[in-house]
Amino acid sequence: MAEPGVGRLAGGRLTAPKSAPRIVPPVRVALFMLALAALPAPAVAGELFGGLYVHDVDTPITASGIEGGVDFQLGWRGGRIGHTPLQPYVFGALNSAGKTSYAAAGLSAKFGRRVYIRPGVGIAIHNGSAKNFNDPDNGKIDFGSRVLFEPELGIGAQLSDRLGVEASWVHMSHAQLFGRQNPGIDNIGVRLNVTF
Repeated sequence: MAEPGVGRLAGGRLTAPKSAPRIVPPVRVALFMLALAALPAPAVAGELFGGLYVHDVDTPITASGIEGGVDFQLGWRGGRIGHTPLQPYVFGALNSAGKTSYAAAGLSAKFGRRVYIRPGVGIAIHNGSAKNFNDPDNGKIDFGSRVLFEPELGIGAQLSDRLGVEASWVHMSHAQLFGRQNPGIDNIGVRLNVTF
């Protein structure tokens, strides 16, 4: 048996060792968090949600309005954790213009029945620029970090036992933990929730 990093003998010839695909550490952490968030509690209903978001809306709490396009969001929200209003969630958002796309995982809480509010907070990873914010004219946001905080707020209505619709705001930034420059991004849209 060949030692690690040493090729194997095949038909009298030395072959190159097979290399495992390399996953960078932040991606490993994010995948682990997404896997944890995806573990459903036994006998508790969850819901699928999907929606359309205006990407990088210029608001007073960001230095953005730089990127364009629409985000297509698809996610899963678990049932309540114990007797709390907290629900785990995980979702991905794909940008139509090839700008920043991202995945997030966190906890949200639903307050109200027919009409409700749903605050949430999570952690997101993105495929945009992780450089420090320098040039707003380069057509992309320089977030200053690959991993970002992801607070969100939804205001919704339960249309039936299984169907709900909500207006939603999703923010991403590093909250100045990785430097003074913190442009952030706000995405605003509508999503449909289907309970199963």
